[in-house]
Amino acid sequence: MKYEPNVNDYVVWKNQIKGWVYFKCDQYITIEILVTPRHTDDVGHTPFHRNDRLLVICYRPQWKELKYIKSRLNANDSTTFANDGTSNSGLELQTSSN
Repeated sequence: MKYEPNVNDYVVWKNQIKGWVYFKCDQYITIEILVTPRHTDDVGHTPFHRNDRLLVICYRPQWKELKYIKSRLNANDSTTFANDGTSNSGLELQTSSN
C-alpha cells in the first residue's frame, strides 16, 4: 500500500530529514524540521506567530521516499498515534466509519 502523507504525520525522508508534516497540497508537502522561539521584539509585531520554523519541501514524486512514523491530532497535542492506531497515552485513535 502506498503511503499518502497528511498534516501532523511524523515522517523520515531519506533517513536524514525527520519532522512533522506542516502543510500539504496536491504538488508538495512541507516538513517542519526545526522550531525556535522568536525574539520578544519580533513577537510584538505578529503575536500569532511566536516561533520561527524551518520547513523542507518534499514534492509529490518524492513521497514514495517517505517513511511514516506516527501521527498526532494537532500541533498542540502531545499524544501521538502509531501506524497501528495505538497511542502513547494507552488510548486508541478513534476514526469515523461513515
